[in-house]
Amino acid sequence: MPTNVKQLMEAANAAVERITPAKAKDLMAKGDTLVVDVRDPSEVENSGKVAGAVNVSRGMLEFRADPDLPTHDPNFTKDKTLILYCASGGRSALSGKTLKDMGYQRVYNLGGFKDWVEFGGPVDRGSGS
Repeated sequence: MPTNVKQLMEAANAAVERITPAKAKDLMAKGDTLVVDVRDPSEVENSGKVAGAVNVSRGMLEFRADPDLPTHDPNFTKDKTLILYCASGGRSALSGKTLKDMGYQRVYNLGGFKDWVEFGGPVDRGSGS
């Protein structure tokens, strides 16, 4: 059982495959994919987000992903491929492991938003991002 952040991160990285922006783009092109930005809303407001992504901060993820709760976000269904990202990849790895623990099967860690931007992936900017 992990006892510190390093061990939590090792377990998360072992459970959730880290993918390149190119692989993420290929998965998105296939459809039936949910891209989740687990950064805080203020981070998204400052930088934008992957085009089409939903922003669910890490602290609310379980509450949005659990279909038995009134706070469930219907975008979360276990038959979809989920691609998560944050600022550098740590929160998205931990979030991905949590989703796998909740029964989601196809969960990937895109890593950091900056990786997507540097790749030239489309970004939604402005209010409502």
